Amino acid sequence: MKPPPINRILQEIVKLKNNSLQQKLVRAPYIQDEVLKKLLSKAKRTEFGKHYDFRSILKSRNLIESYRKKVPVFDYVKMKDEWWHHSLRGEMDISWPGKIQYFALTSGTSDASSKYVPVSDDMIKAIRKTGTRQILSLPDLDISPEIYTKSILMLGGSSKLTNALDYKVGDLSGIMISKLPLWIQNFYKPGKKISDIKEWPQKIDEIVRNASQWDIGIISGVPSWVQLLIQKVIEYYKVENIHKVWPNFSIYVHGGVSFKPYEKSFDHLLGKKITYLETYLASEGFFAIEKGKNKNAMELVLDIGVFYEFVPFNENNFDANGVMRPNAEILSLNSVQTGIDYALLVSTCSGAWRYQIGDTIRFTSISNFEIIVTGRTKHFLSICGEHLSIDNLDTAISKLSEKFNLDVNEYGVAGQLTENGVEHTWYLGSNGTAQAKSLLEFIDQTLIEINDDYATERKSVLKKLKLKILPLSTFYEFMKLNNKEGGQHKFPRVLKGTMLEKWNQYLKK
Repeated sequence: MKPPPINRILQEIVKLKNNSLQQKLVRAPYIQDEVLKKLLSKAKRTEFGKHYDFRSILKSRNLIESYRKKVPVFDYVKMKDEWWHHSLRGEMDISWPGKIQYFALTSGTSDASSKYVPVSDDMIKAIRKTGTRQILSLPDLDISPEIYTKSILMLGGSSKLTNALDYKVGDLSGIMISKLPLWIQNFYKPGKKISDIKEWPQKIDEIVRNASQWDIGIISGVPSWVQLLIQKVIEYYKVENIHKVWPNFSIYVHGGVSFKPYEKSFDHLLGKKITYLETYLASEGFFAIEKGKNKNAMELVLDIGVFYEFVPFNENNFDANGVMRPNAEILSLNSVQTGIDYALLVSTCSGAWRYQIGDTIRFTSISNFEIIVTGRTKHFLSICGEHLSIDNLDTAISKLSEKFNLDVNEYGVAGQLTENGVEHTWYLGSNGTAQAKSLLEFIDQTLIEINDDYATERKSVLKKLKLKILPLSTFYEFMKLNNKEGGQHKFPRVLKGTMLEKWNQYLKK
């Protein structure tokens, strides 16, 4: 049967728009200059803009150089203490024009207290525009045009936001669901009634009970929670795989954590191959999207409300705790190289300025400005100089899953000093069966092969490795007890500080 005309029309429109977007890559560095100029121009009358004299920056011959000289680098604590606390009191025109109506509540995998990140109306529009751009890339995937008329299941935080003074607070996913444009509401599932539910188990149960009524073509959400949902749907309807319930499920859009550790176990839930697309959506903005041309790489979004700077993530620029040094080298887009990890600074249309978001990225292509997210500046494992990034850890777990045909749905690793040297302890969440000794030997050998620093330390200070296989429910229950269930929350890959103390206490019970 031929697809209905409306599908073919939508596909042709998408193709035309997508082709015009590709032409922008040629002018990428100049586009970023224009983005910074627009941000500075719009914010020049804010308290932040007046304090750092945005007017004079805009008049300078070298815009970026002047911007760096006048405006310091900020992290969340500095930005909140000096500026955003005024916005949280309901004051206007602080670091972005007008009154901030929404704040994204986020803690991610950090053991720090929750953060309140401003989400301006301009940022909501920018996130929408970037999401639409990813949809415009679908013709590159050679997917049936019928996908344009199937429902999209967005598994995120509650769209019923919390009122605080005269603004609202919630997960960014919940904020965006509450602000969905009209054109997508006919396609969106689970719908407002279910998405308003705050209790995560109740929301999952409602989605499961209604699943057979929906024709889902696309699912988006954090891998751990989407996987849990699909497993529950399969169990509830007593079917072999999710395609028995959603036969047209073709695309999974994921983000928040690397998908590498989940891919093998996810495949076991499917009845046919699907397309995986990664997104880089943080509480501070929508930074990159995968367009399907090059697997495992995302294209940096350069022309929608975010100006980027890049700090080589090395010992010259960061101390042993991942704190950026005062005189760190900071680069523009036209100076980056492939194969180097960079900490990311962003200036955004929500009033974040030269802001450290805490992530590290690596360019895989300069011609298309494609990136992968490699980890966090403070969430790497380096007790004795082993310098293991989250990307290294994910790679080891992914290879292990393939080698032993073992579904590792969650994992974490901790490092500590002992009387005899440094010790690493791995915690694998799996309902499968395998010998811990064999798994540990494989992880160790893989890390030796892919990380020279780790290989060196294994010959000297890093003397002992341990591995514990735990039921997957252990990880989910821990997240629940720490109010990190569902939405955008994820289990920390590197366990440190307070989070490690809580984890150890939990395992002793």
